[in-house]
Amino acid sequence: MRILGIDPGIAIVGYGVIDYKASHFTTLGHGAILTPAHTAPELRLEQIYTELSQIIELYQPEAMAVEELFFNTNQKTAIVVAEARGVILLCARMHGVPIFEYTPLQVKQAVVGYGRAEKKQVIYMVQRMLNLERMPKLDDTADALAIAICHAHTGSSKIKDFYNLR
Repeated sequence: MRILGIDPGIAIVGYGVIDYKASHFTTLGHGAILTPAHTAPELRLEQIYTELSQIIELYQPEAMAVEELFFNTNQKTAIVVAEARGVILLCARMHGVPIFEYTPLQVKQAVVGYGRAEKKQVIYMVQRMLNLERMPKLDDTADALAIAICHAHTGSSKIKDFYNLR
């Protein structure tokens, strides 16, 4: 299964693409879509859509795993991140890529085995699980890889299929 993990944002959209076959991971690519500050929001959203479209066309993922929006105390930031997230979901939909959403707690549980794990623990486990020599510079990219791993571990579970049959 080829999975595109996305850590949504307006300034930085982290992405990571992995293949997951027979309980083994292969990292195909990772990086970030960076939009310039002090640019009109609609131009930033257009850039996210355009660059994400190129990533989808390049890697042809079978699934997109996206982190659910975590609301903090800054409502203005939450709104623009939600707008970016909407564009990301639309982009996947327009390219026919199934979308799966995970909370930060679910991602930490799937990667570290503990839902309250610290970011350092998640990054360490991502590096180990994907056999990366070094982690990407941006936390957003590491988070996107963690989200992809989360989907590999939970989205492909036969338990999910069992419960959907009832």
